[in-house]
Amino acid sequence: MGFDKVKIKQISLMILYIALVILVLIYSEQVFAGIGFVFSIMMPFIVGGVIAFILNIPMNMIEKKWLKKWNGKLAEKLKRPVSMILAILLVILVLSLVVLAVVPQLKTTITTIGAKAPAFFAGVMVQLEKLFADQPMLLEQLQKLEEIELDWNSITTSVGGFLKTGVSNVLTSTVSVASSIVGGIANGFISFVFSIYILSQKENLESQGRRILKAYLPEKVNRYVTEVFHRLYVNFTSFICGQCLEAVILGLMFVVAMSIFGMPYAVMVGTLIAFTALIPIVGAFIGCAVGAFMILIENPVMALWFLILFLILQQVEGNLIYPRVVGNSVGLPSIWVLMAVSVGGSLLGVAGMLVFIPLMSTLYSLLRDDVNRRNATKDPKPQKRPRKRYHKPQKQELNEKNK
Repeated sequence: MGFDKVKIKQISLMILYIALVILVLIYSEQVFAGIGFVFSIMMPFIVGGVIAFILNIPMNMIEKKWLKKWNGKLAEKLKRPVSMILAILLVILVLSLVVLAVVPQLKTTITTIGAKAPAFFAGVMVQLEKLFADQPMLLEQLQKLEEIELDWNSITTSVGGFLKTGVSNVLTSTVSVASSIVGGIANGFISFVFSIYILSQKENLESQGRRILKAYLPEKVNRYVTEVFHRLYVNFTSFICGQCLEAVILGLMFVVAMSIFGMPYAVMVGTLIAFTALIPIVGAFIGCAVGAFMILIENPVMALWFLILFLILQQVEGNLIYPRVVGNSVGLPSIWVLMAVSVGGSLLGVAGMLVFIPLMSTLYSLLRDDVNRRNATKDPKPQKRPRKRYHKPQKQELNEKNK
């Protein structure tokens, strides 16, 4: 029994695939270490791609809506750099407004805490003295602790050894932190420059990508991969726009509600909650914790009312606003949104929460379309009922009826 060339090629590829899988399983540590090393090298360019994707959203809006009347050769050449600069300035303006709204209030709160700390500790001491006076057993236990003899020589030796190792560890940590800061600044600059190159040549990059897919993939696979990339782009763009809109709405709700009820730090807390609400589901709770702590320093009773207000607005946002704004924008039911946030947060932290929702939405839409297509081919076609023919009366029949 002989094998043709196609069968021999398929068997060879199968053997090669099995051998590669076995090697990956045997040397899994080295393989993951190599993947991590490649990712560490490519990280500035990955971050640059993310920055370019985010900046592309306002840049498209500016280029297609604000500058759509720019015609002519010179205007067409200037449209892209002008829209890019305006998009960067818009993002910087938003971040600056957040910093200006939050940082001064934080500084004021820290100053207030420093001013109220002595009185707070004095009150704690008074309460402790009262406690010891009411509970003499505690004072007796403290006196017994004072009678315990300590080996000061061993304690001095241990402290000296700790200081020797601690100084060297502090120096090492300082050098590593300084090098990481310098490396982070350099990587950030590379990422930003790379994002500018991507935005300025995005049409050429798209054309090159389509040509590569067309050259190396069959036509059917090429169409499917192109459709997947298109859905990913649409879902990521819709998710970012929907998440930003939802965060702005939630922040405005807190500013208005806190202003109506006379709560302090209304603008700062609303801005902070809007900024942290960019993290799906759990982000607003971070802003709530910071806001409740700051209000607690000012007025403890008001902090309790703030927590009640937060729970009410969070229910309104979670049941009415978020499903309509974000859920409808990516076309993903709320149960799958929760699953995507949980899985993404477990794997990649905050970045995973942001990435897995549009990824899950894309997989959900592809699976839904495939299931509908398969069910449409399996369901029997409904049989058409025979149409009743209309019998047109002849002239003779009409004359008999008229008689």
